[in-house]
Amino acid sequence: MLHATQIISYILPGLILAGLNFYFLEKKRNLLLAGKSFLEFGLGYNFIFLGIYRFIFNKEILNTELYNGKFALIFILKSLLVGMIVLFVKGIFNKKLDIEKSDNPYKSKKMKRIMRALKILAVIFIAIGAIFKYFSDWFIDFFGNITPEQFFFNLKSPLKGTGGGMMKEIFTNPVFAIVTAILIAVIFTLFSYNIYYKKHLIVSKKNYDIALIICSVIIMICGITYGSKKLKLNEIARSYFAKSTYVADNYVDPRDVKMAFPKQKRNLIHIYLESVENSYLSKDYGGYQDENLMPELADLLYQGDSFSHNEQFGGPEQVYGSSWSIAAMVNMMDGIPLKIAEYGTNGTFLPGIIAIGDILEAEGYEQSIMFGSDIDFGGLSTYFKSHGNFNQLDLKSAKKDGKIPEDYYVWWGYEDEKLYEYAKEEITRLSKTGKPFNFTMETADTHFPDGWLSPNAPQKYDKQYANVIAFSSKQAGDFINWLKEQPFYENTTVVITGDHLSMDENFFKDWDPNYRRSIYNVILNSTESGPDLDRVQNREYAPFDFYPTILASMGVKIKGDRLGLGTNLYSNKKTLIERDGLDKVNEELSLNSKFYLDKFVDEKGKSVFKTNNVTTYE
Repeated sequence: MLHATQIISYILPGLILAGLNFYFLEKKRNLLLAGKSFLEFGLGYNFIFLGIYRFIFNKEILNTELYNGKFALIFILKSLLVGMIVLFVKGIFNKKLDIEKSDNPYKSKKMKRIMRALKILAVIFIAIGAIFKYFSDWFIDFFGNITPEQFFFNLKSPLKGTGGGMMKEIFTNPVFAIVTAILIAVIFTLFSYNIYYKKHLIVSKKNYDIALIICSVIIMICGITYGSKKLKLNEIARSYFAKSTYVADNYVDPRDVKMAFPKQKRNLIHIYLESVENSYLSKDYGGYQDENLMPELADLLYQGDSFSHNEQFGGPEQVYGSSWSIAAMVNMMDGIPLKIAEYGTNGTFLPGIIAIGDILEAEGYEQSIMFGSDIDFGGLSTYFKSHGNFNQLDLKSAKKDGKIPEDYYVWWGYEDEKLYEYAKEEITRLSKTGKPFNFTMETADTHFPDGWLSPNAPQKYDKQYANVIAFSSKQAGDFINWLKEQPFYENTTVVITGDHLSMDENFFKDWDPNYRRSIYNVILNSTESGPDLDRVQNREYAPFDFYPTILASMGVKIKGDRLGLGTNLYSNKKTLIERDGLDKVNEELSLNSKFYLDKFVDEKGKSVFKTNNVTTYE
């Protein structure tokens, strides 16, 4: 229940402004005008102030525990500041109208032009506010909480290949809401006075127009503030203008590093599991669940190497520029975060980078990438073509090869059950080429919101997402069991990682904020596996540390144990996070890097990996 002092502090600004309006701006002094002033400021604007404070400044105005003298003083001062601006604008309008000699100032052609222009501006202001509000709501709902990199990446990426039809989502949600808001604004601004208010004489046209214009300015300010906060536009601006040399100072160019492959080169299979994290495990594994949602994936943790931030099963920190699928791949394959730039739209995707695919291509590997979605999304087709010349298998190729009908479309393309079956076929083909091979795939059924639940999946849990996760674990476990039965498995390293933390906000609602969520990871059949657990436990690391670690797990000896920004986790060398701390690393990666743009993004930085520094050993 609100305290009396709390109630008084909330209504005081409105009462003060009502008094100022009555004394300074009203020409007559009578009870009717005093009541009108009280309704306009004491109640009307006071509700606006409370709304701004609650929804724009995110202050819990009804929480008595947060209320104190300082809170009250700040609220009163901010409310009075906004109110004084309103009074000032109203005073200017009154003065302009008083200058006109006619009893009806709206008969003046000059005044008509001014008011018409102001009404058009009011509609524009309302439209701007609506765009910021509804677009930001939709964007976060569709893509989840994002970094500036992901904001621009998704904004620039081709729309095809997205789940559920992004274009349909855009037109049925933000566009529809924005157009509706604009139409309402047009009706209230240009027509409503003549339709209703003039007939019923509720308020004079002068006051009606003034109120509309003031309200439109408030709506615009509120909308811009709300949308900017939700989309983190301040971080976007900062990432463009604030500069850092951190990437340049810490990047180790693979072209300059001596590496040695085993004479019998090992195959590599990397399975990216969409949004799979360790929190789905039971608490005795280090997860958050009372009942383990991933028993099959949990069993695999004991069969290989899982790098953890603690003595249970954990994973890397999700650093800046690694929090969505494409960015996660760039981190783990290239050893760098994905920062703001144009990707895949001009025929290049990080042309100056040396990825795992480039190194393995130079060593004679045949490589394939498989998605159940359209590989054109986000420029990935360009990436895998220019960094390893991968065979590209996706929704389009499955239709072309007659695996699925032309009009087939489930979730993001075709479901993971089919993906695993097609993966078996491609891996079997690769194993018979006589070359070492690298096969990469990414699942999609566990993508937010709520995942895609196969008709064949058991529905053991109340939440759909939990059932999707459980079935995804079973499918992954069955696939690994199949791999173990194949003749090539003995000479194959298998890497299984979640790509990033899940963005399914509903599933994690009301979780303990102190629990540290981490990305699932395990490396099976690594040449580096051994009894020394100090190398895999209590490590603070980033997704880009998997870059040299994956190569090391294939028996590749790397001089210095560092590639890109990554550190070989099998070594005793400190990672950047262990050396500098997570906050420092995130801060520096969020800033503009001229080195990043010049060396990795600019066409002039394009380079081919040569085997000059690569040798072999028995």
